[in-house]
Amino acid sequence: MDNQDHQKERKPLLYIQTANHLMEEIRKRKLQPHDLVPSEGEIAKLYGVSRMTAKLALQILEKKGIVYRHARRGTFVSADYQAHSEELVLKAIEEKKPMRRIALVIPNIDDYIGRIIASVEKEAREADCHLLIRMTADKEDESICLQELYDDQVEGIIFYPRGSTQCSEKVLELSLLNYPLVIIDRIFREVQLDCVYHDHYHGAYKTTQYLIEKGHQEIGYISMPFDGVTSREDRYRGYLQAMLDHDLLVNSRNLYLNCLEDYMYQLNAPNVQLASFLGNNSMLSAVVCADDYIATSCLYTAISMQLWVPDQLSIIGFTDIQLASLLSVPLTTARQATEKLGQAAVQRVVKRMENSREGALTIKIDTTIVERSSVRTYGVD
Repeated sequence: MDNQDHQKERKPLLYIQTANHLMEEIRKRKLQPHDLVPSEGEIAKLYGVSRMTAKLALQILEKKGIVYRHARRGTFVSADYQAHSEELVLKAIEEKKPMRRIALVIPNIDDYIGRIIASVEKEAREADCHLLIRMTADKEDESICLQELYDDQVEGIIFYPRGSTQCSEKVLELSLLNYPLVIIDRIFREVQLDCVYHDHYHGAYKTTQYLIEKGHQEIGYISMPFDGVTSREDRYRGYLQAMLDHDLLVNSRNLYLNCLEDYMYQLNAPNVQLASFLGNNSMLSAVVCADDYIATSCLYTAISMQLWVPDQLSIIGFTDIQLASLLSVPLTTARQATEKLGQAAVQRVVKRMENSREGALTIKIDTTIVERSSVRTYGVD
C-alpha cells in the first residue's frame, strides 16, 4: 500500500469531518454554554454537504456531550462541552470506521435485476458500504420505501423505478434536499437527476444495423406500448435511425408497437397478437424485438406457425437474459452489461454522498451484440 492509499484509508468520513468543522465554528464564534449552534440546514449550506450529513455530524457532537438538542427549538452548546471538545478531532479519527449504508430499491426480481443486484452488492463491498435491498409492491409503496430509508438515515439510494413514466413527487422532494439518489435503467428528462442507464438508442441501432449487414431489408419492429417509458422510446428511435441511415423504407405495416404483456405468463405458447402480425407480413425476413421476452414469445409463435427461425425469419432481442441462450433456437441479442451498470451506480451514489452539491450526471452504459443462432445471412442457405 503506497502513501496515497494509506492517507485515503485514514481520511475520516464526511460527517466526522463536518463535526470537526462545526467544532471549529463553535470556537470561532466563541459560543458559550446554552448558545444556539447552526441548524442542519445552515450546516449543509456552510460546508456544502447534505442535510443527512449535517444531521449525523450533530449526532456525533451530541453523543460526545458537546451539544444537546431540544425538539422544535434547535441544538445548543452543552454546559460542559469544554471537557470533551479537545479530544473530538483525534478520537473521531481513531474510532472504528463504521460502514456507510446505501440502499437498492427495485420493483421485482428477475434474471436481469438479479444480475444488477449482484453487481451493486459487489461494488458496494469495494466501497466499504453496507447494502440494503428493498423490493416495492406498487407506486405508492415506492414512495413509502424511499421515505423510510431517508428517515432511517441511509446515506444514499440507488433507485430502479417501477415502470415510471414521470418522476415521482418523493424523488423530486429528495432531489430538492440534495439527498444522494441515483436512478438506474430509467431517465427522467423533465428533471435533473443522477441517472445510470444502458444506451438503449445505440443498442437498438446496432441490432438493426447487424441485421442490415446480414443482408436483411424488410425488418420489422415489435415492442410493448411506450407509455412514456424512455427506454422503449429510445430503442424504437434507434431502430428507425438505423433504417433511415441505410436508406431502407420504414413501412408502418412492419411495426407492431402495442404488444400486451399477457405473453409474459406463457412465453413458450403461441401469441395471438404476434401470430396475426407475422401472418399479415409475409415479406418480413427479420424482426427487432424490444426485449428478450418479446423475442422469446415471437420465436415460439413463429415455430407454431411453421415459420422456421432463422431460415424463414431472423429474430434479434435486447437484454440477454439467461433464458436467451437456453431457447430451442438460442437468441441473438444485445447484451446489457449489468456489471458496469452496478459499478457506475454505486460509484455515483458514493460520489454524491461525499459532495451533495455536484451537478447531476447522466451515465450511459454501452451494449454489445451476442451472436447465437436466431439470425442468418439473408439469401444464403
